[in-house]
Amino acid sequence: MANRIFLVLLAGAMVCGGTLRAEEPADAYAAEVEQWRAERLSRLVSPSGWLALIGLHFLEEGENDVGSDEDNDIVLAAGPKNLGTVVLEESGRVMLRVTPGAGVKVNGKEVLSAELVPEGRGATTTVSAGTMSFYVVVRGDKYGLRVKDSESPRLKNFAGIDYFPIDESWRITADWVPFPKPREVMIGNSLGQESPALVLGKVVFERDGQTYELLPLQETLGEPLFLIIADETSGKETYGAARFVYADPPVDGKVIIDFNKAINPPCAFTPFATCPLPPKQNVLPIAVTAGEKDYAGEH
Repeated sequence: MANRIFLVLLAGAMVCGGTLRAEEPADAYAAEVEQWRAERLSRLVSPSGWLALIGLHFLEEGENDVGSDEDNDIVLAAGPKNLGTVVLEESGRVMLRVTPGAGVKVNGKEVLSAELVPEGRGATTTVSAGTMSFYVVVRGDKYGLRVKDSESPRLKNFAGIDYFPIDESWRITADWVPFPKPREVMIGNSLGQESPALVLGKVVFERDGQTYELLPLQETLGEPLFLIIADETSGKETYGAARFVYADPPVDGKVIIDFNKAINPPCAFTPFATCPLPPKQNVLPIAVTAGEKDYAGEH
């Protein structure tokens, strides 16, 4: 399960656009993309969205004192001075001992101790104190605390998203070419780790008379496709590491790839996210002048 944690990580951010009927006029298509953007923006700026992140702290095996006081092993950017102690056991179980009177809640209830279930391993346990909250994430063999604050400066000072003009020619009908058997592709991430990801087929499309192929990640047939891409705009007009595109599963051997819905990964908005990088097969030798541009607020 751990070798596909990045897919769980990104599930909350995933946005899959519906299929547009071919007979709809261009203004209806533009309105549909604008509505999609508004919904994407609403999720991004929510108190629990990526802009609320204020920390990612990896645990050492054994006891980790946690709080906003500088004397703690893990120093939080917000919250009680001495929140308590998080214990990472050799087995991988994570326990919390709360400092009495610290105003800490676990899943909304005041307790003095609790087991913290990591994201992706069941019902994730959330620890909160005031506007600050955290939960445990697993990255390879590392366990960490992902910390959020609904009063985060990044959230309050959000600079908005810039886009390329909506261009319906970037809504492409691609061929779905299934593989005889599933393949594993190594996907790197922003921490320098690598994990195998399952690929059930490829999408093949044409642009300006040239043919291109992309490998979408898909755990199970019938699930949405997840494309991690880079192109000639990467590091210039768009975020340097990657952009994400989601697509509905294949229908009658076809996949609609709408590059107008290419989005920045969470790492474009905060240094406290862990993002997958595109496999070499998904680095396009063309400029994809559609979708989100690089986020100016962090620069």
